Amino acid sequence: MHVHFLDPYHARPSLVHKLDARVKLVLAVAFIVTCSLLPPGAWALYVLLFSVILAVVILSELGVTYVLKRSVLALPFVFAALPLIFTIPGTPLWQPALGGWQLTVSMEGLERFLSIAVKSWISLQAAIVLAASTPFPDLLVAMRAVGVPRLLVAIFGLMWRYLFVLVDEVLRLSRARAARSGESDAPHLKTGGSLAWRAQVAGGMAGNLFLRGFDRSDRIYMAMASRGYDGEVRTFPLPPLRTFHWLTLGIGLGLLALTLLISILLVS
Repeated sequence: MHVHFLDPYHARPSLVHKLDARVKLVLAVAFIVTCSLLPPGAWALYVLLFSVILAVVILSELGVTYVLKRSVLALPFVFAALPLIFTIPGTPLWQPALGGWQLTVSMEGLERFLSIAVKSWISLQAAIVLAASTPFPDLLVAMRAVGVPRLLVAIFGLMWRYLFVLVDEVLRLSRARAARSGESDAPHLKTGGSLAWRAQVAGGMAGNLFLRGFDRSDRIYMAMASRGYDGEVRTFPLPPLRTFHWLTLGIGLGLLALTLLISILLVS
């Protein structure tokens, strides 16, 4: 059984999908780094980068709604930066009282928090486009081609491959529990037991899953080692980048470098 809903790749006949994985990987990483290095409050540059990634989304034919929905996943992690609103000194906007504590919301802290939220949101869109327009094996090969350490690429590959195996094990355990759970049409008979009983069953399933995963990982490693695996996934030699690829890479990196230069000039 294969669990396809975990795979973010969506095949499309777009220019973004046809672009070499090495070029897409370098441009996506450069885009995220550029976005993270922009100073707080550079709203015009944020809009510029959002316009760029929005144009890429349209060219990829993935659908703007698809990318925007998944980019919302960044918002819960942004709340880790929420204390900046109260800890960065500056012009006070609001001074709420929390028990015996007197908090101060500063203009500079709020600006820093909103900047982090916007930059995280835009960066995640670039990662979504990269993952949805490039098969994961091609991404692994591209990582090795640009010099990512072999061990790190091997960890990524094994983690991705056996994530599906782990989900298969979870589905098997869920089916086994459902097959052993009786149901009744009588309204006064409650199926499934109490909340404590359900928690006990879920804990047992989690422990069983851990033991199964540990045992399978040991068997997989021994099987791979017996076949001569040394940490390197060998593939056919990659074709050289064509002129179009080099031109796309140069224009993209040049625009990102220009954006960083403008941000430096704005700060100074």
